Amino acid sequence: MPRTVWSGAISFGLVTVPIKVVSATEDHSVHFHLVHTEDGGRVRNRKVCELEGREVSQAEIGKGYQLTKDRIIPISDADLRDLPLPTARAIEIVAFVPVDSVDPIRIAEGYYLAADGQVAAKPYKLLTKALSRSSRVAVAKYAWGGRERLGLLRVRGDALVLHAMRWPDEIRDPAELLPDEAAVSDEELEGALALMETMTRDDLQGPDFTDRYTEALQKIIEAKREDHALPEPPEPEQPGKILDLMAALNQSVQKAREARGEPADVHEMPKKKAAPKKAPAKKAASRKRA
Repeated sequence: MPRTVWSGAISFGLVTVPIKVVSATEDHSVHFHLVHTEDGGRVRNRKVCELEGREVSQAEIGKGYQLTKDRIIPISDADLRDLPLPTARAIEIVAFVPVDSVDPIRIAEGYYLAADGQVAAKPYKLLTKALSRSSRVAVAKYAWGGRERLGLLRVRGDALVLHAMRWPDEIRDPAELLPDEAAVSDEELEGALALMETMTRDDLQGPDFTDRYTEALQKIIEAKREDHALPEPPEPEQPGKILDLMAALNQSVQKAREARGEPADVHEMPKKKAAPKKAPAKKAASRKRA
């Protein structure tokens, strides 16, 4: 059972659902320590008090707000827990919206909300069923981790999931990143749609959706542990220059179909229409004289 990140309640109008918050994701990355390259010794970050000049333990460390250069206001966990703020102790639902109306760029990490005790079972079930039937998601406000956050509440299976959301002013405007205007033909658009159709999946399972970086790193660690030769890196594919966009789309569709074991020529890709040829000026003139 993952550890509880926060405990409180969901405030849904006059309905209160006691909950415990646990992380919905796991980190399977390979983590490294800092080492001294000459002798392999660990390099550690030590926490030292500037006034006493000695290393202090985690139990002696608290939070503080620097008011001036020489004055720090201490802030305890109890101070943060008892903030004069409704969302400090509850996830307060403020609206229900269609899921398509939420820009995915605003959605951050996710947490499972578990019913806290038998008294929470019925209102928890009520909220999950109501959200499922409405095809909407709830937008809520909550405060933990030193700030008030906006959150998105949805149902996954039979469980409630809370996604942290970014505030509108935290999203940068992408206008300055857009490329210069470029004309795209109907044939090129149809080719791109055909490629998308070929690459469409019903799920995100299988070898294409595994962490190959971690697997490769583990092979290197195992080889070093056994004093074996390191595995040879694969030859990288050199990306070719895009000279003909339609040709690149055609080749991409063929490769995608071959990878899925389908015939490469199931459907003909739209071909770029050739410009009509103009008759030479001299011949046209001679026909006119005749």
